[in-house]
Amino acid sequence: MHAVYGSGSWGTTLAIVLARTGAFVTLLVRSVAEAEKLSRARENERFLPGVAFPRSLVVSADAGALADAETLTVAIPSESLADGLGHLADQVQRDTVLVSASKGLAESSDSRPMRLTELIAQRLANPVCALSGPNLAPEIARGLPATTVVASHHAGAAERVQRLFSGTSFRVYTSPDVVGVELGGALKNVVAVAAGVADGLNLGDNAKAALLTRGLAEMSRVGRALGADPLTFAGLAGMGDLVATCASPLSRNRRLGQALASGLGLGEAQRQLGQVAEGVPTTRAAVHLARQTGVDMPIAEQMQAVLFEGKNPRQALLDLMQREPKAEQG
Repeated sequence: MHAVYGSGSWGTTLAIVLARTGAFVTLLVRSVAEAEKLSRARENERFLPGVAFPRSLVVSADAGALADAETLTVAIPSESLADGLGHLADQVQRDTVLVSASKGLAESSDSRPMRLTELIAQRLANPVCALSGPNLAPEIARGLPATTVVASHHAGAAERVQRLFSGTSFRVYTSPDVVGVELGGALKNVVAVAAGVADGLNLGDNAKAALLTRGLAEMSRVGRALGADPLTFAGLAGMGDLVATCASPLSRNRRLGQALASGLGLGEAQRQLGQVAEGVPTTRAAVHLARQTGVDMPIAEQMQAVLFEGKNPRQALLDLMQREPKAEQG
């Protein structure tokens, strides 16, 4: 049996993907009431309406189900991860492979924000993988073709997860670069908020292309400073995820940026969105990382000013254009 923790759109999608391969899957949720609601409907009416659960997928609020889990995929918001691990840690078996499918960073009392596999490794000694890529949940849930990357320091664990998730419409690659894969998945959300602002202000495709390209440069700089392989950012977990998240109307972070461009404050934009946009907490964490590592991240700095300091979004993008001239590389 395999378990997925998190009943948002991404957690539900991953449980469906697993069940479609013929695996027996338990979708773990936080309350009995939620488990009963999803079990009755046999779909997630809130996040994935019209996508039926395969017969081999069951929903449960009983963490005791983890006693039989070969793998546990965690797909909850990064800000909830520490509490979520506390809820599950006593039930996870030592040989269960853990898969972090969330895309964010965890603030800590340490000198820098933590990648999510680092946070998991603090709590559990199990083999850990990070799964990330251009993965818009509604498309994958509908069976449209998609790819992803699973990274781990344990090659055997990554290959096991690769075999488990691979199907006719979901292709999985492996990577040893956990740092790069996780940072790509987290930091692209910051750029996606900026891209949404640019779209909301009708600034054009040239501006959008510049944001993506310079955003990728910021992501790569931080990655190199923390030991990532720069080539990872040219792959699915970097450029691939960045393009999907900055371009698609399904992207929550892009939609948040559009709402900010329309004049809404952060709180109202989040309420209108109705889902977690990881780019919000990740922006603050990214700026923290940049300052700790001495890396220049002007897009993240401007997004922090927009999100948390009330800066006008148009002025933020204008300030990016008026920075001191410099060489493109370096």
